[in-house]
Amino acid sequence: MMVRIKLGQGPQIQKKTGKNRLVASAIGTLLVPAALMAYVLGIWRLASDLGMAGEFPIGGIFSHWQVWIALGAALHLASSSLNRYGRGGTLKGPRLLPFRTQDENPVATPKKVKLR
Repeated sequence: MMVRIKLGQGPQIQKKTGKNRLVASAIGTLLVPAALMAYVLGIWRLASDLGMAGEFPIGGIFSHWQVWIALGAALHLASSSLNRYGRGGTLKGPRLLPFRTQDENPVATPKKVKLR
């Protein structure tokens, strides 16, 4: 005995940008507490080095406060980029990096003036 099941047509696959904005927003939101935790661990390690806090329990490469602060900054940048993309913006890096093109730098491109 063979049973055939007829399924209706589903929604068409759309080729549009920004399909994962909700996922990016959720991940960006979850990265904020992770960045805060990395900052706190970096400050704790720095205070431990200065003798103002107790002993830092983590050893190895993660026993340096510079690693924790750099990790916190990287998570913070990733979080802000993903949140910007999730709110409808574009997914791009921060403007503080010197990778700007000629079009983005208004000083480097002279304006063309038409004379009549």
